[in-house]
Amino acid sequence: MAHFYLQETLRTGECRPGQVVVVDGAEARHAVTVSRVRPGDRLRLGNGAGLLLEGTVLSAEAATLTVRVDDASEAAAATPRIRLVQALAKGDRDELAIQAATELGVDGVIPWTAARSITRWEGPKIAKGHERWSSIVREASKQSIRAWLPDVAPLASTKQLAVLATTTRMLLLDPTATGRLTEVAAPTDDRDILLVVGPEGGISPAELLLLERAGARSVRLGDTVLRTSTAGPAALAILNATLGRW
Repeated sequence: MAHFYLQETLRTGECRPGQVVVVDGAEARHAVTVSRVRPGDRLRLGNGAGLLLEGTVLSAEAATLTVRVDDASEAAAATPRIRLVQALAKGDRDELAIQAATELGVDGVIPWTAARSITRWEGPKIAKGHERWSSIVREASKQSIRAWLPDVAPLASTKQLAVLATTTRMLLLDPTATGRLTEVAAPTDDRDILLVVGPEGGISPAELLLLERAGARSVRLGDTVLRTSTAGPAALAILNATLGRW
């Protein structure tokens, strides 16, 4: 049962064992034309909001699948939520970061225009970039069969991150920090945890100062300097262990 598809219109009360659900649109077209799903095949479905179904395909048309629900379950949303603030980076390094972070269980992603970001989203690129990141997160969620689809927030500035630092538990990944991420204790409240990763040149001193004054804490991962594409996923793995997710 390797196939997993997202259909956001699925509702818990309508998806009990024995009921029939419909998958349509792009997901159905991909299932039928690319994955070659046929009647009798078993697959998994989710709505990206905690619902997971296992079912048997009853019919497979060009743009519509009908599936009999064999099993249904609901996964509670994680608390506290972990969100990755990923600075825009050249090449596909920022995209690699959010893809891996999604597979590792991140609950949300925030694109950030950092002072040292070479890549910029401006004008039409803002909407295009957000759409691209949303697509990456969605596909990574399907690949890892996630019950919850991480949200991709609008592009944020450093000043906007400073506002978030006042209401969240913001951790700045900085290789020059004295404290280690492994020394951070498990939280005692449900405030979101924000992991902030800079671009290729790192987080600038001015940004560090602004965010720390707003309540953020600088931490390092170890004695080496990681790429912007690997720092976030590495930090997320540590937090998964700290919070008992793994």
